[in-house]
Amino acid sequence: MERVTLNNGVVMPLIGYGTYQTPPEITERCVSDAIRVGYRSVDTAQCYGNEREVGLACRKSGVPREELFVTTKLWACRGYADTLHSIDVSLRRLNIGYIDLLLIHEPAGNVHEIYRAMEAAYREGKLRAIGVSNFLPEKYLDLINNSKVIPAVNQVETHVFRQQRKLRELECQIGTKHESWCPLACGQNGIWKNPVLSEIAGNHGRSISQVALRFLTQQGIIVIPKSTRTVGGFMRSYMHRRIKKTSCLW
Repeated sequence: MERVTLNNGVVMPLIGYGTYQTPPEITERCVSDAIRVGYRSVDTAQCYGNEREVGLACRKSGVPREELFVTTKLWACRGYADTLHSIDVSLRRLNIGYIDLLLIHEPAGNVHEIYRAMEAAYREGKLRAIGVSNFLPEKYLDLINNSKVIPAVNQVETHVFRQQRKLRELECQIGTKHESWCPLACGQNGIWKNPVLSEIAGNHGRSISQVALRFLTQQGIIVIPKSTRTVGGFMRSYMHRRIKKTSCLW
């Protein structure tokens, strides 16, 4: 599996399994399927309501903890003290010892104090890396100018139709890895019938999903696609049948 090295030396898989809108009652099964076919990175969040099930699947998987990479995201925190409490709540729900990557889910509340609490938990070893989500340039730069630890990751909606080039250039200069949520455009913008993607997929004998994901990963963008009904087949096909290169015209 391809991996990227974060700015603090922590290694993270380039592709992970997303659990957004995955109901708790099927999350354990979906995450277990993902781990079984070779995935080692799982993305969850407090507001998804499925941290407990993600942790359960990880513990039952039989895969050594150090081989798994679990990301979760804070929600509804307002300042320093409640953020420290919120981190401990996620640690208890996941019950996997530590969190590999913790993100601020969105730039709301007292972001400087929230991040300062994350820095404290990071120094204590509760978190292996910290970062942000949905921080566009203005908010991202404001945080950079008011923090001690450079965010390891910024998770933002990114796909072939919304490539976030200016933001990615800025992150690259500072040392933050870019991560894509909604890497398949949430099935919108006519992605499944797009003529450019269709042509590339046909030329390489691959699916449009594979092309769209590879377009991101070949640029070093971390991706977290999701599936709840065909998780095994979809994920196995991408893991073992990646195309070598794509050359899109967007």
